[in-house]
Amino acid sequence: MTKPSLPELLHAAVTAVGGTERPGQAAMAEAVAAAVDDNSHLLVQAGTGTGKSLGYLVPALAHGERVVVATATLALQRQLVERDLPRTVDALHPLLRRRPQFAMLKGRSNYLCLHRLHEGVPQEEEEGLFDQFEAAAPSSKLGQDLLRLRDWSDETESGDRDDLTPGVSDRAWAQVSVSSRECLGAGKCAYGAECFAELARERAKLADVVVTNHALLAIDAIEGAPVLPQHEVLIVDEAHELVSRVTGVATGELTPGQVNRAVRRAAKLVNEKAADALQTASEGFERVMELALPGRLEEVPEDLGYALLALRDAARTVISALGTTRDKSVQDEDAVRKQALASVETIHGVAERITQGSEYDVVWYERHDRFGASLRVAPLSVSGLLREKLFTERSVVLTSATLKLGGDFNGVGASLGLAPEGTAGDDMPQWKGLDVGSPFDYPKQGILYVARHLATPGRDSSRTDMLDELAELVEAAGGRTLGLFSSMRAAQAAAEELRGRLDKPILLQGEETLGELIKNFAADPETCLFGTLSLWQGVDVPGASCQLVVMDRIPFPRPDDPLMSARQKAVEEAGGNGFMAVAATHAALLMAQGAGRLVRATGDKGVVAVLDPRLANARYGSYLRASLPDFWYTTDRNQARRSLTAIDAAAKADGK
Repeated sequence: MTKPSLPELLHAAVTAVGGTERPGQAAMAEAVAAAVDDNSHLLVQAGTGTGKSLGYLVPALAHGERVVVATATLALQRQLVERDLPRTVDALHPLLRRRPQFAMLKGRSNYLCLHRLHEGVPQEEEEGLFDQFEAAAPSSKLGQDLLRLRDWSDETESGDRDDLTPGVSDRAWAQVSVSSRECLGAGKCAYGAECFAELARERAKLADVVVTNHALLAIDAIEGAPVLPQHEVLIVDEAHELVSRVTGVATGELTPGQVNRAVRRAAKLVNEKAADALQTASEGFERVMELALPGRLEEVPEDLGYALLALRDAARTVISALGTTRDKSVQDEDAVRKQALASVETIHGVAERITQGSEYDVVWYERHDRFGASLRVAPLSVSGLLREKLFTERSVVLTSATLKLGGDFNGVGASLGLAPEGTAGDDMPQWKGLDVGSPFDYPKQGILYVARHLATPGRDSSRTDMLDELAELVEAAGGRTLGLFSSMRAAQAAAEELRGRLDKPILLQGEETLGELIKNFAADPETCLFGTLSLWQGVDVPGASCQLVVMDRIPFPRPDDPLMSARQKAVEEAGGNGFMAVAATHAALLMAQGAGRLVRATGDKGVVAVLDPRLANARYGSYLRASLPDFWYTTDRNQARRSLTAIDAAAKADGK
């Protein structure tokens, strides 16, 4: 039998999912196949509606080696495992003469722990919670959730939290899950043979395609403890999120509450001298944190340094007293001991990292009104980590609808530790870039309106002119508005103002679950939805319910953001343009994602309105505009309102 060609395989897969081949899909599949065959790295920008999942799944399955697909969102993981992969495998089976297997793998804390469920929570502050399992009608919401989790444990095959509908609170889930550090290990746990997390890992070892998330990919690469099975090909979807997710995994945190919990967990397990030393160090750290002011610490203050050294040394003593070092296995291990050990090891690791004072780390204080102060440490850049850990042993394909910023891939490539193809130099892995376009006719389907006449937004101004403009646009659109704001305070102020002015329902992020808000927004065309960061990237509402997307201002990072400002300064000290490399790149990515909320289907029409004149007037405005879809561009407010009125009238005429 002749080996099927890639076009044949792609056609079979596209037909199986009930569609037709989309523009750019074949070019993407050919490029992915070439990258996999020659073990190179590929950046692919594939606009919404391109069908990019089949564009990488088909050549990956045809290649025959194990593939890991990492995504940023649960929604895409589910789409791949529940829809795209089953249909694609069924379609390709007769042509490939084999049936590739696939599995989803998440971090351990996403799976229900049977030891926790049956033996209880090994910490004194949670004693009595599981007594509620025995109550006929537990009165608290926590008790009800725990009873439901016990019943669910007898029904579920996966133990995956995301398969539990409706869900439970984080507090309830914490009673029935463990982190990888807290886990006893399959060989020592009475429930090891039935463990949901271990079963998921075993399925992954047997699979040809393993679907996971960016965070687990980062843990697998950075922490040196393999979680994912060996793989020859890595595909990173939603790749615009990768640097942020890797930074999150590589960030350490210490809080007084966290340290106090570790003290309580260890106190009954170690000798009095070791426990007292950790208690004393904890009190010293808490005193320092009471006076902490938010901001970056370019040098660790003397009092904080002493407190961290005391914490580090006391934690090391407790770790030794618990019967382990980092190089030896725990003796006479049980759940209480393992949880205490995990807590103290975390404190030791972060304290040691900060006291070592690497020039490649950024240290800062944060203060939260509710939770108090925290001390954080993060890498100045993750490009070196990614270059060393991710791109040296396998072919990597990175894809997203937003990888070209300012018109090219260079910014994203550099943030990943990659060099463009043909670049001479310093052993940086090289990449090829491909933009396969979009099936949408952006100049005919959308307008980019920049309110050039408005005052430049200040940091604390009330922006009454912006609110006036927003009200006029929403009224012209007949509702149908997704409001993307740079802060929660701005979103709340706008919602309050427009609720008083307009007879339109205004939904506000935080007043209901995000899923419920988006559902209600999509169901009623007159409804508006206002919110901040998660809405810039997490809303997929095609059709007449979203015909106006408003951005209140260019979403630059806050000037006092410790990590962003440190990264910007580092670029400048190296002779580069820190503002463009960090702040403008950050804003361009968010704006590209936000503008992408407007056109989600071939029949969609509308306006993206940016109520910040800097997009038209500032020198960097052209860079930001080049990062957005190629909408028809105007600064004419009357034109924008007339267009919205016409689009609204057409939708109403169609009964939408």
